[in-house]
Amino acid sequence: MICRPNCGACCIAPSISSPLPGMPNGKEAGELCINLDPTTFTCSVWETELYPKVCTDFKPSFESCGNNRQEALNSLTFFEIETDPN
Repeated sequence: MICRPNCGACCIAPSISSPLPGMPNGKEAGELCINLDPTTFTCSVWETELYPKVCTDFKPSFESCGNNRQEALNSLTFFEIETDPN
């Protein structure tokens, strides 16, 4: 599956514990990554040397991304909740 343009669900729904450009402590689940444009949902560090490994390692799939942006947000939020150790 190819990443859906202007989606950004993977930059919002999951928590990320590793450092991100401009977010040295990572980000909380549901928090927009500082590198994500909130209007276009495009990443300002995509395809640059600053693009984090955790982001590179995420591969879009139907299970994660569904058929549209809302399904992606729902799926990734579900996975975040289900895998939260707390």
